[in-house]
Amino acid sequence: MKQKIVIKVEMTCDKCRSKAMALVAATVGVDSVALAGDSKDQVVVVGDGVDSVKLTSRLRKKVGHALLIQVGEVKKEEEEKKKPAEASVAANVVEYAYPWHYYQYPAHAVPVYEHPAGAYGYQHWPGTWWM
Repeated sequence: MKQKIVIKVEMTCDKCRSKAMALVAATVGVDSVALAGDSKDQVVVVGDGVDSVKLTSRLRKKVGHALLIQVGEVKKEEEEKKKPAEASVAANVVEYAYPWHYYQYPAHAVPVYEHPAGAYGYQHWPGTWWM
C-alpha cells in the first residue's frame, strides 16, 4: 500500500532543502520526494512501507524542527496523471552513442623478450664486494 506523507520542516536555505531531500530519498521504501508549500517548507514523500515517525525524527536530528502533518493513501488519480507525463518526457529524450569520439584500437599481441642482463637488470659478477 503506497502512502503519502507530508512533513513540515524548518528549512531556511537551499542547502537545508537539498539535505532534507537527500535524507528522505535515501530512506528505504521511498518512491518520490517533492517540496510543497508557499515557502517550500513541506516535504511530500510517496512510498511503500515508510515509517513516518522515524522519518520525522531523522529530519529533526539532521535538518531542524519537523512536524508530521499528514499521512494517507495515495489516490489512483495521481498515479494515472503521472504515467502520461512520464511517457511524454521519455519521448523527448534523445540518446547518443556513448562516447561518439571514442575509437577502440584492436588488441594486438606484444612479443616478450628475455633481457640478457637477467631479471633485475644487472648481472652478478663474482668477486665483487657487494654481492
